[in-house]
Amino acid sequence: MRATPGLLDPPFYNPAFEEAFRWVIEDYRPEPRRLAVFIPCAVRKPYSASPSHRLFRRIFDEVLDPGTYQVVIFGTCGVVPAELELMYPFAHYHYMLGNVHEPAIRRDFLEIETYRLTRFLEKTRGHYVRRVAYCIGLFREALIRAVERSGVEMDLILPTDPVIQQVFDPDCPFPEGSLSRAEYLQELRAGLEDQVRS
Repeated sequence: MRATPGLLDPPFYNPAFEEAFRWVIEDYRPEPRRLAVFIPCAVRKPYSASPSHRLFRRIFDEVLDPGTYQVVIFGTCGVVPAELELMYPFAHYHYMLGNVHEPAIRRDFLEIETYRLTRFLEKTRGHYVRRVAYCIGLFREALIRAVERSGVEMDLILPTDPVIQQVFDPDCPFPEGSLSRAEYLQELRAGLEDQVRS
């Protein structure tokens, strides 16, 4: 029998995260935007204070017009529109899925996150003109599964497979590297610039 989860345990098991996710799905009313950008959660909270999210947001601010896009954070926290990042429990946990190698936990994460992303995509089907995702690993796998289940398309998923293969190092603890890699960030900028022009 699993112990009652705390905020240091996998958050996707924690009832507080399921309750917050239900609130996002049932009560949260996003404003329609031209573009939604889906990015993974971060260890540092609030997410916008993390070094990786600061890099991503710098690119967003340089390429995208304010008010035309919404950042959607997803991962072990569930699905969090960025303006809700300070809401409990999203800013109140510490967990890194990349350090977990237990197959059952990784499998559970994949199923739970796929479900949550599917529900969010269905809820926001008509809210965005275009959708871009920037993710690797299990986060990417959950997103791709959610797209298939919901029938709501992503216009672009970055980094692309060729760039991931270019940097892939099977001898590293994180073979796909970090989303903060220069090669990935360069592709993110170029992909967003293409979305602006389309």
